[in-house]
Amino acid sequence: MTDGTTGTGHTARGATGGVVDGPLRVAVMGAGSIGCHLGGSLSTVDGVEVTLIGRPAAMALLAERGLTLTSSRRPPRRVAADAFRTATDASAAAGADVVLMTVKSDGTREAARQLAPHLAAHPTRGTVVVSFQNGLRNADVLREELPEQTVLTGMVPYNILQTEPGSFHQGTGGALMLDDTPAGSPLVGALTLAGLHVQPRADMREVQYAKLLMNLNNAVNALSGIPLRAELSERAYRACLALAQTEALAAFRAAGIRPAQLGAVRPSLTPVLLRLPDALFTRAAAKMLAIDEKARSSMWEDLQRGRPTEVDSLQGEVVALADQHGLTAPANARLAALVHEAEGAPAGQARTWSGPELLAELRAATTSCTT
Repeated sequence: MTDGTTGTGHTARGATGGVVDGPLRVAVMGAGSIGCHLGGSLSTVDGVEVTLIGRPAAMALLAERGLTLTSSRRPPRRVAADAFRTATDASAAAGADVVLMTVKSDGTREAARQLAPHLAAHPTRGTVVVSFQNGLRNADVLREELPEQTVLTGMVPYNILQTEPGSFHQGTGGALMLDDTPAGSPLVGALTLAGLHVQPRADMREVQYAKLLMNLNNAVNALSGIPLRAELSERAYRACLALAQTEALAAFRAAGIRPAQLGAVRPSLTPVLLRLPDALFTRAAAKMLAIDEKARSSMWEDLQRGRPTEVDSLQGEVVALADQHGLTAPANARLAALVHEAEGAPAGQARTWSGPELLAELRAATTSCTT
């Protein structure tokens, strides 16, 4: 464990603006792939104390072996077991300056309720709670359940896959984003020192909608059963994603939502790009295909491990928003249904769909909805 009295130390600024001398104490609630990536990275920074809170078997393994962070962009980093603490109960977050929420969306409310009595015990300041989760509603749920704390919206743009027990691989690039507020400054500084690219943003709601558009590919990738780069290299799979994004963009327009532009291409033009022939797409979207060959969606990993997915917080959000505005989203509804069918299969044994098969399925759903 890094000793906060040695090295450079860290000055933590609480949610109320008070300055706390000493180490920055960070708890990660729901330390799966993303949580271990963030917490493991932070535990390499002098003056930052990290506690990973997660499933008993996973935490026992990390407490014994430590963890490894890999990426095609930098050499592997081995983080020794004594560089962080592990726990299985929310009470371990007591005294934290920052809590990173990385549980699945459907577990957010329960996780917040477990945290509440421990964070409320802070004598002089609120805890900064940052939602680094998929979906649109998690920060709002946290604010409802943790009214005494400062809740920030965050976004992880890249994919993290646990390639073997205790080894977490970053397969794509991009910058972490979170609300641009003084309360988040200590975390931004620590993440930067950990070697992670971070962008404080004043438009996180729009960023969330842009991320939702990107995450609509999670279901396509999970159903394909192949790595992301291979999937996005096939026009039929991209056409599936284009159908899903076109429905989402129509719902966004009806709701007056303008997703942020996070890359070189405006969100409204992404479906056009996706539908290009493979040769043209490869040239026009080189950055989109700059993906590690190991990268897969977290939804694929969930199906492999027999865990519930977040499809209702992704495709389900599009279907619900479309319905609110008198529209339909049949491609997204069918993708959600197919993922739920896959959830019912034994772990790792769900049907895999070829690009043409999946595209025909979505087109049939769209046609039946309009006739």
